[in-house]
Amino acid sequence: MNRHPSDPPLLTTLAGRLRRKAQEFLRVALSHYVTNGLTVSLGLVLIMLALFESAGLGAAASAAVGVIITSLPDVPSPRRRKIMQVLPAPLLGTPLFMLVQLTRQDDLLLGCVLVGGTFLAVMLMAWGKRGGPICFSLLFSMLFSMAAPPMTSLNQVLAHTGWFVAGSVLYLLWAVLTTHLLNQRYRRQLLAECLHSFAGILRTQAQRFDDEPDHQALLEAMLVQQANFADQLQDTRNVVLESPTTRPRQQVAAMLLSLLEARDHQLACDLDLDVLLDRQAIAPHLPRLQQALNATADELQALGMALLRGRRQTSIRPIPDLRPKLVGTLPPRATANPSLAPEPVRTDPPDTAALLRNMADRIGHINDEAVKIAALARGDVTPELSLVRNQWQLFVSTTQWSVKPLLGQLGWRAPTLRYALRATLAVAAGYAVALHLPWATHDYWILITIVVVMRGNLAQTVQRRNARVAGTVLGCLLVMGLLMAHPGAKVLFLIVALSTGLAHAFALRRYLYTTIAGTVTGLLQAHLMLVGLQPTFAIGERLADTLLGALLAWLFSYVLPSWERSQIPGLVKRSIQAQSQHARLALALLDTAQTADVNWRLARRDAYDSLSALTLATQRSLAEPRQVRPPLEPLEALQARSYQLLAQLTAVKSLLLLRRGQLDLAQATPALEQAARCIEAELSGQAPAASGVNSPGFSLSGQPYLARPDVLLAADLTPWLLRRLQLACAIAGELRLATSRVRV
Repeated sequence: MNRHPSDPPLLTTLAGRLRRKAQEFLRVALSHYVTNGLTVSLGLVLIMLALFESAGLGAAASAAVGVIITSLPDVPSPRRRKIMQVLPAPLLGTPLFMLVQLTRQDDLLLGCVLVGGTFLAVMLMAWGKRGGPICFSLLFSMLFSMAAPPMTSLNQVLAHTGWFVAGSVLYLLWAVLTTHLLNQRYRRQLLAECLHSFAGILRTQAQRFDDEPDHQALLEAMLVQQANFADQLQDTRNVVLESPTTRPRQQVAAMLLSLLEARDHQLACDLDLDVLLDRQAIAPHLPRLQQALNATADELQALGMALLRGRRQTSIRPIPDLRPKLVGTLPPRATANPSLAPEPVRTDPPDTAALLRNMADRIGHINDEAVKIAALARGDVTPELSLVRNQWQLFVSTTQWSVKPLLGQLGWRAPTLRYALRATLAVAAGYAVALHLPWATHDYWILITIVVVMRGNLAQTVQRRNARVAGTVLGCLLVMGLLMAHPGAKVLFLIVALSTGLAHAFALRRYLYTTIAGTVTGLLQAHLMLVGLQPTFAIGERLADTLLGALLAWLFSYVLPSWERSQIPGLVKRSIQAQSQHARLALALLDTAQTADVNWRLARRDAYDSLSALTLATQRSLAEPRQVRPPLEPLEALQARSYQLLAQLTAVKSLLLLRRGQLDLAQATPALEQAARCIEAELSGQAPAASGVNSPGFSLSGQPYLARPDVLLAADLTPWLLRRLQLACAIAGELRLATSRVRV
């Protein structure tokens, strides 16, 4: 292929790619999930070696099962609630582990234990992200117990279970210890991950300033990025905002809050973007705005890497202020004359130069927050967190195990109940088939494949089915090559520990890595527990068991299905309610600004979280059969309008919090009240006329703008506020129409 003379040299291009790959590898290696996986590995190998030296191989192998099932819910979390996060796994897993041992000699009784235990375990998914790891802890307690040799006496069962409990207790203590020791490290790592994700969002936003952007593709990418970012933010809040009582903790917490503000300003960058892109006069200025977004993204990503590397404050470089460049590239503004009286709001097309400067100002705000984040990291700015310091519990997810989520999933149409029934039927079928296979089957391997492949939705089941088969092939080859070398017990301990940590680290990120490592762990763990029987390793049988288990999991995914379209109405309702609550608080103009700000931040979080849940459900529905998919076009329109409404209200809230002195409160206060009633009426489905919003002083017809933006921008921001309120009401109406079109 011929290269253009202006293209960079080939070696330069390759060097750039290698540099980016190295940076990406380093970012992953220094991430919180890899650190967490390494703590699991270290805890497992230390406990196994200690028990091996003191009680022998059998005790160490049994204790390793207790360690593995206790480690599953051990993820970065608040220190004070660590025990309640991890304790349910061994507490519920121990009885199931023992019951399997007691019924090993009776196929029927063992089948009853497996069926009942599977249903109980999967129903724990009613608690969402907290219940998932506990669910798999219970399942693995049963299935790893099946890998052990049958016990011939009650004393043997009790001894075997005792070592299982010993491993669980020792790891529970280890998890609490490492959480305290690594708490500050986890805070910085989680924040760095958020900075990296937000940098990706800024780059997607920058692409929207291209000459001919693919708006639909960029919108879809942005929705997915925002949904994943919202999920990351809550995990980060749980750790970073816990007890910000010391200077280092306050520093990281303040950086997170500035990042949240930057996210709001980024969202507001979509305001008036379509109007600006349609006007040829501003085309020369868009590349500079695009460069500013990309430059800020690069700086935030570099800051994230500095946090991951643990650099000292003085070695962290400041982020440059891009406002002078942004101002210098825009059309010159007229000199403000405060003596001139503000002209009335008009309904003509908005002034292009004013809108362009407003867009640059939003990008400038993003850069301002980035500059502040770097200054906080360097220690140049003192964090002010009086609100969060006193009310941090409001921002952290609860770890109390209330029965309410379970009760809410007991209906016949409830997705968790259907998932539990599907998984139970699949395990029962897999166990029955395993008893009648012509080869020397390992029934627990078929069942492990079923439970790790099957998920509550078809999209994840299909994804994990393919990864499970590929990972099992690679894992079997690795184990076969390893066992041919006849390694000693201590070497096997180390490999089991490393593979367990790797599987733990990438369980939610790279499932292929997890399934390869999990295969190595499962096969070697079974080898250790059966070592007295001199087992042989047959790769063909393992692969056959894996294929059979994956096939059963996939087939049973169509039994009692819980398609995403059945969940959409509830998610839409939750999102609209969160939008309404956010609008009410965003438009509130109260004297008690401190309390109002906290409540608004909580409402903003709920609005983002509910919208991200709807976005992810829509994405998962793409893997389902066409005849059961929800209507995608109105759902995408609903999500787009929701983000636009959030953007408009964020712009309004910024005016109220930062520039209240430049507002005519006599005009702004009734307009805010009327807009709040308008949005509430629209989102509740009532007729706008019933809300009384069409009163003097706040026109819903036309689009008010500044007749002389340069003058008014310096003296009175009320016309800008009125324009945002008018647009917010219009978007709320469009959001109501999009909601009515979602027929599922």
